[in-house]
Amino acid sequence: MKLTFIGADHEVTGSCTLVEACGKKIIVDCGMEQGADTYVNCEIPVPAEEIDAVLLTHAHIDHSGNIPALVANGYNKPIYATEATRRLCDIMLRDSAHIQESDAEWKNRKAKRSGKDMVVPMYTTLDAEAAIKNFVPCYYGQDYPIFENITIRFLDAGHLLGSSSILITLTEDGETRTVLFSGDLGNVERPLIKDPEKPEAADFVIIESTYGDRLHGPRPDYLGQLTEIIQDTFDRGGNVVTTR
Repeated sequence: MKLTFIGADHEVTGSCTLVEACGKKIIVDCGMEQGADTYVNCEIPVPAEEIDAVLLTHAHIDHSGNIPALVANGYNKPIYATEATRRLCDIMLRDSAHIQESDAEWKNRKAKRSGKDMVVPMYTTLDAEAAIKNFVPCYYGQDYPIFENITIRFLDAGHLLGSSSILITLTEDGETRTVLFSGDLGNVERPLIKDPEKPEAADFVIIESTYGDRLHGPRPDYLGQLTEIIQDTFDRGGNVVTTR
């Protein structure tokens, strides 16, 4: 087994890892870098058409946003994710593609006036739609044999609707190993999202550690804070707008 970290191994966004095992090449997450590019992601070291599967932990763009680009470059195989993640990506990847197209259109209007080279979007709405068609919906706690000697299982990560940790079980040369990709992990005792599910065991763990070097401290009183904001708005003669 060989792991190649494409992105987010020393910064927050752009999560992407290449797993090579049992003669297969598997991408775990294919995220877009967001914000300042302190560290530029390296290129995926294999052509898109040679990748055998994509596993997606959740729908956030820093984990899913480059999937349509992968499709645009020739990937046309399964994208395994939870059903809720598939539904969210149906919205979010189309929206991301629309932003790519709009940005390219705006830049090209300026380029045309200044005589500069035209640009093309990273991917289009058609690429996003093609990617969405390749999603294979999965469910928590079930084993999915995606290739000979490779099985995956999705565990609830408690981060957002459909978010998951992915446990990969690999058997090579008669030896079985498990690799856990945590994805982004949620907090505990939240009102809408279940607590992160604890895996029984794993031989290797690839874990997100955005807040791994700090303590959150006491949990804020969110309801009290919201009440103060609303009351302050009323006291200043302002308006509070709510949506359903």
